[in-house]
Amino acid sequence: MTLPELYFVERVFPYTPPTLWDAWTSSAAIQEWYHPQDLAAVAGSAVSEPHVGGKWSIGIDASKYGVVPSFSGRYVEVKPFELLRHTMQYTESAEAFLTADASTEFHEVTITFRESFGGTEVCFTQFGTMPDGEAEQAKAGMESYFDSLGAYLTTVSN
Repeated sequence: MTLPELYFVERVFPYTPPTLWDAWTSSAAIQEWYHPQDLAAVAGSAVSEPHVGGKWSIGIDASKYGVVPSFSGRYVEVKPFELLRHTMQYTESAEAFLTADASTEFHEVTITFRESFGGTEVCFTQFGTMPDGEAEQAKAGMESYFDSLGAYLTTVSN
């Protein structure tokens, strides 16, 4: 199945590819940064098994807005320090999060890592379909996640 590109976010971080790889593949690291800057991850919700078929998941505590968005999926391609590709399912229902399976509708995400002048370029691309206007909101949200990643990297790299 080929899904249409919805948006991408790219940024150069002043760190090595292994440092960025760990931030995107370690459950402990994802727990610390994978959320918009004004929110936090649900305690204990991060899972990352970075191998083909491995699971990943995270819950975002947006309870102040009356929701707890949850993301989950499976890795479908893993090239250490270069590429992560995974499915992504989204729900605001704890029950749906716990019962999601491969037949549930999903998006696909590709994250690439490339050495660049001054660090590592990370590009997050989401593929799938969304109602009009939602891709722009999702992109703005991912920009905030990248801001959280930058702040996290500052704390672990010093």
